[in-house]
Amino acid sequence: IILNPVGSEFYNADLEQAYSALSAFEGGLQIGGGINDENAAQFLEKGANHVIVTSFVFKNGVVNFDNLNRLVKSVGKSRLVLDLSCRKRDGKYYVVTDRWQKFTDIEMNSQTLEMFSEYCDEFLTHAVDTEGKAKGIEPQIAKIMGEYCTIPSTYAGGISSFDDLDTLKELGRGKIDFTIGSALDIFGGNMSFEKVAVYGK
Repeated sequence: IILNPVGSEFYNADLEQAYSALSAFEGGLQIGGGINDENAAQFLEKGANHVIVTSFVFKNGVVNFDNLNRLVKSVGKSRLVLDLSCRKRDGKYYVVTDRWQKFTDIEMNSQTLEMFSEYCDEFLTHAVDTEGKAKGIEPQIAKIMGEYCTIPSTYAGGISSFDDLDTLKELGRGKIDFTIGSALDIFGGNMSFEKVAVYGK
């Protein structure tokens, strides 16, 4: 993920590092961070297998379907990952935007996941309230994904142990991938990267 935005004094350095990683593992990495219809293709040309899109589509508490359609036209559905960041309100989960501060009226349910699957090849679903805390997953989100995701999908948020992975595997019906950040030993956590890499194989 390219964390610094276009216009930042650090963006060009970030871009060079991104290009270096993509060329080192050509066809093996996805990339996100400032992706739009004008620059998405260049990252695919540099070796990314997919682009991950967030704010270009999800912004100001709404879903910009014009931008989403432009992205699909630019790089194709088969190279696009949609980041469906969501958090809980009134007992339900909704897609959120603007660094997870603004709620949309898009509830995470079967209709939503079916609709967005028409535009992309994969989902990346952030459980916002647990993201970065390494204190456990949000079971309801895992269950929603397991029941309703019909395309490849990745859960992100709060994974802190192999028990969490077992729960995710059960609730996700064995079809949900996952990302782990601060809980990995390579980032100072307690979960062995080597063991995580072969988990479930």
